[in-house]
Amino acid sequence: MTAAQTTPAVAPGSPRWLVWAVVGLAGLFYAYAVWNAVAHLITMAQTGLTGTGWAVLLFGVVFPLIVFGFAFAIGRRRRVGELALVFLAGLGIVAVFWMSLLALSLTLPSA
Repeated sequence: MTAAQTTPAVAPGSPRWLVWAVVGLAGLFYAYAVWNAVAHLITMAQTGLTGTGWAVLLFGVVFPLIVFGFAFAIGRRRRVGELALVFLAGLGIVAVFWMSLLALSLTLPSA
């Protein structure tokens, strides 16, 4: 295998520390989404949930982690600015999902 066949994990010209700083900062925002989902799950569990309610709210906890993984996989070989935009787009998707989940769980009390 020659050097031309291997692809670097970081785009050329992007400082490695800056890439990991963007990943770490984005990770904090995604962790905040997970934290909110867990808090909402605990609150809703105190009022009583059906099996479907548990499944939906547990998926709300896991969904930001899935999106973070996809965003990292898509943006890891791109420049730092593009990586940041991929993470920002993923946060937008998580926000839309979270608002839909809140609307569903608050309008259907026995969900």
